[in-house]
Amino acid sequence: MTGSYELNKNDKGQHTFVLKAGNGEVILRSEQYESKESADNGIVSVRENSRLNERYERKDAVNGTWYFNLKSANHKVIGTSQMYKSAAARDTGLEAVRTNGPSTAVTADA
Repeated sequence: MTGSYELNKNDKGQHTFVLKAGNGEVILRSEQYESKESADNGIVSVRENSRLNERYERKDAVNGTWYFNLKSANHKVIGTSQMYKSAAARDTGLEAVRTNGPSTAVTADA
């Protein structure tokens, strides 16, 4: 099974997207965008940047969990992972984004 993007609009009119793995688990969450077009561009950016190791910023949270950010070429955060209980689990999640990021499947409720 391949991954997919889910595009949503919140009650304030802001647009966000998530990248889901083939099993339906959310593996990356976007920032909030003012327009659907900007969110669509964010998805394109994930597709382009998710394959590149240098675009991932591996992080340790102050509460002892781990996560990562996916950044664009201009160093802006495109998306953030969930929190993981170990660095190894974080790295497995990163590989899931690398694998599923190029997906062209998008569903939208926005």
